[in-house]
Amino acid sequence: MRFFLGLRSLILTLFRKILFLWVRTDVSGNSVEALGVDPEKPVCYVLQYSSLSSRLVLEQEVLRAGLPGAESSLPVKNGPNHSFFFLYRRIGGLFRRRQTPVPTSEFRALVRHGLEHPEQDVQIVPVSLFWGRSPDKEKSLVKLLLSDTWSVAGRLQKLLIIMVHGRSTYVQFNQPLSLKQVVDEYRHSEERANRKLARILRTHFRRVRQAVLGPDLSHRRTLVGGLVRTQAVKEAIRETARKDDIPPEKVRAKAYKYADEIAASMSIVTIRFLEVVLSWLWNRIYNGIAINNIRVAKEEAQDNAVVYVPCHRSHIDYLLLSYVLYKNGLMPPHIAAGINLNMPIVGPILRRGGAFFMRRSFRDNPLYATVFNEYMHVMFSRGYSVEYFVEGGRSRTGRMFQPRPGMLSMTVRSFLRDHRKPIVFVPVYIGYEKVMEGRSYLGELRGKKKQKESVFAIAKTVRKLSNSFGQVAVNFGEAIPLADVLNEVEPSWREEAYDSEYRPKWLNQAVSELSNRVASSINASVAVNPIGMTATVLLGTDRLAMDEGQLIRLMDQYADLLKAFPYADTMTLPEGSGKDWVDYCENMGLITRQPQKLGDIIALEGSNAILMTYYRNNIQHLFALPSLIASLFENKNSLRRDKIEFLASVAYPYLKSELFLKYDAEEIDGIINQWIDVLLAKGLLFEEEEDRISRPEEGTDAMLRLRVLSRFIIQTLERYHIAIGILRKYGSGKITAGELEEQSTLLAERMSILFGLNAPEFFDKTLFRNFIANMQHNGVITTDDDGLLCYTDGLDEVAEDARLVLSVEKRQAIQQVTMLGA
Repeated sequence: MRFFLGLRSLILTLFRKILFLWVRTDVSGNSVEALGVDPEKPVCYVLQYSSLSSRLVLEQEVLRAGLPGAESSLPVKNGPNHSFFFLYRRIGGLFRRRQTPVPTSEFRALVRHGLEHPEQDVQIVPVSLFWGRSPDKEKSLVKLLLSDTWSVAGRLQKLLIIMVHGRSTYVQFNQPLSLKQVVDEYRHSEERANRKLARILRTHFRRVRQAVLGPDLSHRRTLVGGLVRTQAVKEAIRETARKDDIPPEKVRAKAYKYADEIAASMSIVTIRFLEVVLSWLWNRIYNGIAINNIRVAKEEAQDNAVVYVPCHRSHIDYLLLSYVLYKNGLMPPHIAAGINLNMPIVGPILRRGGAFFMRRSFRDNPLYATVFNEYMHVMFSRGYSVEYFVEGGRSRTGRMFQPRPGMLSMTVRSFLRDHRKPIVFVPVYIGYEKVMEGRSYLGELRGKKKQKESVFAIAKTVRKLSNSFGQVAVNFGEAIPLADVLNEVEPSWREEAYDSEYRPKWLNQAVSELSNRVASSINASVAVNPIGMTATVLLGTDRLAMDEGQLIRLMDQYADLLKAFPYADTMTLPEGSGKDWVDYCENMGLITRQPQKLGDIIALEGSNAILMTYYRNNIQHLFALPSLIASLFENKNSLRRDKIEFLASVAYPYLKSELFLKYDAEEIDGIINQWIDVLLAKGLLFEEEEDRISRPEEGTDAMLRLRVLSRFIIQTLERYHIAIGILRKYGSGKITAGELEEQSTLLAERMSILFGLNAPEFFDKTLFRNFIANMQHNGVITTDDDGLLCYTDGLDEVAEDARLVLSVEKRQAIQQVTMLGA
């Protein structure tokens, strides 16, 4: 008997080695740490359908990963001979019709063992295996033979599948189930215990398959034709024909052309081609891709239509996110891309990689708008994952842009029409140590015209492939279920009837709440890197230079601040210390070293001084509150704690709106007091009698730390006081919001020259526009019937508080221009 078992094992090993001469696998979750298995309890792997090839792949991957062996026996009488089993077995022979699969005898024996031995537990690890990762295509004859379908494949079909798809096999190990916990409820009914465990495993395999392969994909021609036949598009065709006096047939042809222009044509062949190309590209230009919290995407993709909402810093963003998702066992999303990218050669590749194209504006084209809305509705109602950038365009300053409501509004309206499939937003922060378009952003910020995308422009970037762009981080934030947002805004939203044209009164409020939540969640998932930390500290100095030892100490101390009161669980901090970060930045060519006998000087020079503001802005929101508190001591030796709390809470709504901070107004007083306590504990502030807080003495190391910390946010506060100063110069009811925005921008630009400020966003019109809108929203200023801005004496009190923050020189500069000092 032992001889035959040994011979059988030898034959299976031989088969496995032969199989892996052809088969190539991508595997996820195949480590003891990822699985979280208890070494004291036996492990049993479960595959969905019985198959020799699946068993051989499982054994190979278990051996490679050093997991508890799939070849070892379990202590189960009449159970699995090895520590794995199949949930279902195939019925029917090579030439006989296959019937519904039935549970295997090993599965039943394992359940029986769990019932008979309640003191023993077995960890059941579900393993999903996919021969190729092409999503099923409706009405595809090829699919019936050569895709890894939901049912059990026959032997001949399985052989063909392995031959065609074997070199792109995906294996996913998942968190173990406790046999004891599953069967405890049915100690006296073996059949019910069998049904429960089978149901749990069946549901698990279905959900994983949904996440990995996505829903069925219609042929593109069928999808495009179906869009034109929807009721909403038919009505838009009739209305356009009537309004423009055009024959309906011509309008229908135009609608079909729009649909054809928009629709993606996702191709698994193209996706695999891009995977190979992008793997080469990332290895060429990056030192690695750090992926954090991807479990959120994996969990949400199993039951929901997922909308990935990343920040937009580079054209690389959408390629990078799709690549990361695909490499981690998730179907790449359909990506909203600007029509400017639908250029020769590049456009068709992007379309087959999942891109669907949209025009920049279609407000004056109701037919196009209807076709696009219906396309989005098809995506969401069928459960496709979608990706779009809420900012609209790439950020040139490194900050999060104000979200644009267009795509979010379409998503909400689609969900209101059909909410059977839940929609969940997954925020994604993509952090670059060195963004590829950095130098072109510099030119645009200096007034250079934005370069139009073209094949030739893309070809020029090939020259950059010899450069190193450091590491890139992809951090996934906590999921935001759309239904939860709607429940908060309008609890009775499910009771209304919606169609494609209906816009409820509360829609704008819901979209606004959703956009703010998405943007703040993206920022909460920020990846802090050595470049950002170095930029933040050096840009906080007067001359953009500092003694190396002092710079290292300050970076370590500010990193300790972030650790003492973490902004969010989803943010990540860099490894190493300040010394490592300085060396890293020097190797990247972003800082210069000036040797000195008393200690080397580290400085920012030339265009790097402006470029580093981009990386400072990536993480500015993390220091916003401690920096705001520190800035109150610029011109004051001490303040009462309640005065600090009041002044910080007055400024907070404007910082929250500009930097997308996550704290609500109701909790901000407590957060401010927590930060005061942290600064006291770190020696940056001191507590005196009568609840007064004082700053350190001038000339001390602690005072240096506090002053540099205050400069992380002080330019933002100066910008606010510029707008207030100009408004007071003209007086109440004398200037419009547009005129105030223009005047503020001009004064800020003048001050940036006078004081050598290297931050291009200091005179950014959109930031002034947002600040003015927020003052209106908060009731600080109002608009009369003529569109003129009015204010009360309360604004004068706010302006007086500027004395705590602004330096004498900057107060005088503002007063000279606004004539407030006359």
